[in-house]
Formats: sequence, C-alpha cells, structure tokens
Amino acid sequence: MAGSKISEFNAEDLLALYRRKALSPVAVVADVLDRIDRFEPDINAFVLVDADRVLADARASEARWAKGEPKGLLDGVPVTIKDLIDVEGLPTRKGSPTTPRTPAARDAPAVARMREQGAVFVGKTTMPEFGWIGACHSPLTGVTRNPWDLSRTPGGSSGGAAAAALLNLGVLHLGTDGAGSVRIPAAFTGVFGLKPSYGRVPAYPASAFTVLAHLGPMTRTVTDAALMLSVIGAPDARDTTAWNTPPPDYRIGLADGVANLRIAWSPRLGYVRDLDADVEAAAAKAASRFAELGAVVEDADPGFADPTDLLRTIWYAVSATIVDGVPAAERAEMDPGFLRIAEAGRHYSLADYLSAQGRRVELAQTMIDFHDRYDLLLTPQMPVPAIESGVVTPPDGRFGGEWLAWSPYTYPFNLTQQPAASVPCGFSDSGLPVALQIVGPPRRDDLVLRAARAYESLAPFATLSAPRGQKR
Repeated sequence: MAGSKISEFNAEDLLALYRRKALSPVAVVADVLDRIDRFEPDINAFVLVDADRVLADARASEARWAKGEPKGLLDGVPVTIKDLIDVEGLPTRKGSPTTPRTPAARDAPAVARMREQGAVFVGKTTMPEFGWIGACHSPLTGVTRNPWDLSRTPGGSSGGAAAAALLNLGVLHLGTDGAGSVRIPAAFTGVFGLKPSYGRVPAYPASAFTVLAHLGPMTRTVTDAALMLSVIGAPDARDTTAWNTPPPDYRIGLADGVANLRIAWSPRLGYVRDLDADVEAAAAKAASRFAELGAVVEDADPGFADPTDLLRTIWYAVSATIVDGVPAAERAEMDPGFLRIAEAGRHYSLADYLSAQGRRVELAQTMIDFHDRYDLLLTPQMPVPAIESGVVTPPDGRFGGEWLAWSPYTYPFNLTQQPAASVPCGFSDSGLPVALQIVGPPRRDDLVLRAARAYESLAPFATLSAPRGQKR
C-alpha cells in the first residue's frame, strides 16, 4: 500500500490488506468518517452517521483479524444503507418528516446478510420522499448534491448512496431501484450500479411498489458489486417472492469476457425522441468496444412500444396508497410534487392497475423472445447528464413536468424484472459523467456482471478524473 491512500482501496483490496495485517479496519473507518466530515456539509449524502457504533464494530473486526479469525466475506468493510431499508437500532425515515423516529427492531434481509459477514455500517443515505422521483431532494433532508457539480443532482432515488460511492464515503452501498433508482444516480455520478433480477435480493418489509422494486449494489468497481451481490442475494424467508436458492459467488467467471456473445445496441429503444448528441456518442463508442472484446454487436431495437403509460399507472396508483397511509393532518409537510402524482393516482381504478400488471407480463415476454436472439442489450443509461438539483425535470421544459420523461431507459427493465447495470463510459460536453446500460436475460445477473467487467477492463472507471475541486 506504499503511496496509496486508504480511500483508493476497494473491498477486495481492503480484505487482502486486513488478511496480511497491513491495514486495520479501525484506520479505514476513521478515514471514512474524516472524509464524511470533509464532504458532507456540501454534498448532504447522509441522513445519519452512526460514528460510535461503526468505530466499535471496526474495533471488533480488528480483533478478529488479529486472531486470523475473520467473521466472513465482508469483515471490516464499511457499507452504507439507503434510508428506505431497515437497519436494527436506526430509524427508517424514507425521506419523509411524516415517518416515525422509532429505531427499526430488525435488520432487513440484505443488511442482515452483510452483518453476518462482518460488514460495518457507517450510516444511512439520503433519498427523495418515499423514493418517488429520479432526483434527490426531500422535505426531511433538503437537497443532496452531485460532487461533480454542486448545482446538479446526483440522481435518485438512491442519490445519497451514489454520492457516497463516488467520494468513497464507505466502500459498498446498498440502494433500491423501483424505476431506475440505482441506475439513474449511478449514471449521474459515474459509479457502477446494478439492478439485479427481481427476487435475487430479498426485501422486508415489502416495498409498496411490489414487483417493480429491486435492491442492488452501488460501488466503484464491478468486482465489489459481484462480491456484494454474492452476500446480499442469500435467501430470507421473510420475502415470499424472493428466490429460495443460495446465490453463486458472482466473482467466479467474472473475467471470462464477452467473446462470441451476440449483443444488441439500441440507442433509442425504438421510441426515445430526446437524446443529447454527446451522450449518444459516448454510449455508442462504449457499445462499439464490445466488438473489440470479441462480441458480435448489431443495431437492434427490442420491439416494444413506449411503456411510460404502463409504468405511470402502477407508479401513480401506488403513490396514492402511500399518501393515503399518512394522516391527513401531516400531509402538508410532504413534497408537493409527490402529493400531485398521488392525486393523479387516485383516478386509476383497480381494473386499470390489474390491466397494467398484465401488460407488464407481456412486455417481459417480448424481452424473453428478444434474448433468444441476443445475449445482451446495450443502451444509453440516461438521455441527458445530471440535471439541476432541487428540481423534478430539467427547467428547459423539453421533457415537460414529469420525471419519467427523462428516464426512458430505466423503468422498462423494472417492468420486465431482468438484470440491468449502469456502467460509466465517459463524459458529456459539459464534463458530467455519461453511462452505458447493460441489460441481460432474466436471472443472468452473472452475464451482466461479466460484460460490465469486460468493459471495465478496457476503461477502468474507478480511475475517472476526480470531481472538479474534489480530491478522491
């Protein structure tokens, strides 16, 4: 580790250094807390930081490593948890002042699995109220900002997690993705984000958005995400919709490459009208590099119509049920934008909702048929770089007033439930990160990770230039 800073190490590096007794979990956690003190006033990535507990856990980890008896695959690795997910002893505020301050009684499944493997929990990261938008501001915590440009959002709804990942305020970061909430902020900040196949990572309590909601890793490297998914993907009886099979070690075969795979490149999915030229150029260049890696890359659209109306029916109707669960006297404290879509959601009937779920299944079948021809689908991840902070849509008006309009590449694959990853692939003309999306067949999370790692081998995104004015 001569000449290296602690913040430059990924989880794999840390574990190797712990094993050799060349670095202590206490030193790593102290460095993370120092960095949070440095960056947090400007970024606002955390709802809370549990400094006393994380230092105590780091000391316990240090003692285990000193004896050569690590607890598990993540012993001493600092992690953060999106504040939509329960951590025992900490409140789950969900970005809303209407939620109770009562500490959670139990860890959520993914948190429990990481705790069993020795992870140490730094704190909980910010999000918009109940995760309703692809930006990151809330009436509870205010505006979370993008380290590349403080006037921009890191995206949402896992925005605090993305900012923390970029600035190394922890090593592994757990987010959720109901319509792009891992991939949007990963793209806007230049980190790696994976939405696993639905059910690969158990959830409890269940999301109000049910079958759209996925939990997944946000990291600086693909290897770290593969390690994290190998842990958080373990079964949990509390989630009756999750897989009941143990996860593989996703690091095995990660370097097998993409030679001879059939890959489709679809810059507009057949219906996207508004795509920034510089973003399209960066994503197209990244897609072309898969041919350099030995894959067969062809232009091909998957063959489904714009599913915005389908997603809107489900998203708005569920939003109405969330707001209806808040006492009427407290709703004045809530995000007015969220209240507006909830009001719109009340106009959908049960028949509308069930019809949308049926069309969702048809969309999934279209993608199953598409993957009979192509192993993977590549698209731009976002049509624009990070938008202004504190707003729902870009103020230039080209996307109207609805956030779904500027995230057309994300939510189709929540509807189909297949794995999809956001891979940093360059910068826009304005110097903001741009990302490529890699979509795989259902339950082929291993293939998506493998393809992401292959691209990372050509263009290591953990070594991207530091955000302006920041030292990573």
